[in-house]
Amino acid sequence: MKTPEDLPRLFAEAWNRRDPDALASLFELDAEFVNVTGIWWHDRDAIRKAHAYGLSRIFPESTLRIMHTRVKWLTDTVAVVHARLRLEGQSPVGDVRVPGSRASIFSFVARLGPEGWRCASAQNTDIIVGKETLVRDVEGQLQAVDYRSLPEP
Repeated sequence: MKTPEDLPRLFAEAWNRRDPDALASLFELDAEFVNVTGIWWHDRDAIRKAHAYGLSRIFPESTLRIMHTRVKWLTDTVAVVHARLRLEGQSPVGDVRVPGSRASIFSFVARLGPEGWRCASAQNTDIIVGKETLVRDVEGQLQAVDYRSLPEP
């Protein structure tokens, strides 16, 4: 990886090739990664194992596309990279026979080290259009909600 801007593209390319080794190689040995459901992996090997499973079981026919990328430089050797991505082709599960596309924002913290640029930390957040936050219902299920549609108290 020559620049932090390369990170989302290389991540998507590795994803689309179903190559968890290439994907994991983008991360520092002690990198952190939080996925869309809050599962938190604490090193490159755990990130590789999780993506090997996901790419073979949950996303074997999926396509990940970069829609937009922004970089915020913190120092000459540290940058935060945000990328909006679109995921299509997730595997069916339960009553969902044809999963729809998903949009997300990835946040990557990239750092320049002796081996070049690597990701020190990443977080993936799904975009739920028209919603502001989540709320847990009486059964314990999370629901996306929009308080703006409610009358003022």
